[in-house]
Amino acid sequence: MQITFLGTSCMVPTKQRNVSSVFLSYKTEGILFDCGEGTQRQMNLAEIKRTKVTKILVSHWHGDHVSGIIGLLQTMGNDEAPPKVEIFGPKGTMDHMKSLMNACIFEARVNLKVHELDPTGVERCYEDSDFYIECAYLKHTTPCLGFAFIEKERKKIKMGVLNKMGVKEGPHLKKLQEGKSIDYKGKKIDVKEATETVKGKRVSYIMDTRPCANAVELSRDADILICETAYDNELDEKARIYQHLTAGEAAMIANNANVKKLYLTHFSQRYKDTQKILEDASATFPNVVCAEDFMKINL
Repeated sequence: MQITFLGTSCMVPTKQRNVSSVFLSYKTEGILFDCGEGTQRQMNLAEIKRTKVTKILVSHWHGDHVSGIIGLLQTMGNDEAPPKVEIFGPKGTMDHMKSLMNACIFEARVNLKVHELDPTGVERCYEDSDFYIECAYLKHTTPCLGFAFIEKERKKIKMGVLNKMGVKEGPHLKKLQEGKSIDYKGKKIDVKEATETVKGKRVSYIMDTRPCANAVELSRDADILICETAYDNELDEKARIYQHLTAGEAAMIANNANVKKLYLTHFSQRYKDTQKILEDASATFPNVVCAEDFMKINL
């Protein structure tokens, strides 16, 4: 799994930061969390193929989070074999996507499926054999979702144990990974002895919001929490007016949710550097990083 920050600015892009977008690569999946203006160019610079995008998770429909969708879909449609793309977003997403697709003239060749989400709490909005995605409403000026990507538990083969049993590597081990015991040259190999359970990784994505219970629950025990921090602690009144988080509030969410590592993003364009934000957050939650455009995380 690899995470790439494609945009870490708030509403206005700067010379150093583009507006919001984060790309998560996992096996054959390419999940784009938000898609602000210029995201596809950022993907070029990060050497990420546009056609790797399989899902776009839209937190909300403010322009700095969605203005790059139409250009990305148009370019992806130029591929010889246009891919399938699923878009997940809050209530109103169906109408917004219809308007977006009619905003300019192009041949819509991407196989597009839109999912409008309206969760009553923390709910699963997608699931396959390897992972699932949870979503919940946050507290912003417009319907806004937070998301969590959760990798499922998997079986890891203990090759040291199998070597002692005289079992060699090969396709017969696939059943062990599926949680089933096997027969090998007349000998039963118990899956409980030959494997161990590995807990999956959890990546949470919390965008524009005030502190709320759903932000904590979506972030619970996350390996990585990516969280908006528009302001330092001294601008708490501005954060309340515009329904955003200060650095200390984002750190408190991470602390209350037992997060392993916090990555702050979505900084106001007023900040030439993020040292003050980092200091404010570190006072509450020490394992914190202020993200930069093109920063990569390997999990």
